[in-house]
Amino acid sequence: MKNKRYSDAQIMGILKQAESGVPVSELCREHGMSNAGFYKWPAKFGGMDASMMSEMKALSEESRRRKRMYAEMSMQNDLLKDVLGKK
Repeated sequence: MKNKRYSDAQIMGILKQAESGVPVSELCREHGMSNAGFYKWPAKFGGMDASMMSEMKALSEESRRRKRMYAEMSMQNDLLKDVLGKK
């Protein structure tokens, strides 16, 4: 799994700097990131505070876990149907 390069607080700080009028190219150069990486953040985290960001990440993690659980249960169900159908 990919390591996070920036913490939630750092992302919020960078976005607030951009909102205050600092040029995006300067921010990207200062923090060592690409413009494309920066422009993904406002679309994903725009209008949130740090607590909302952490809550959103926790919910997405829970959703990912539930999807994996559903896939495993579905696979087990298919296997049981195959075994019972062959008798």
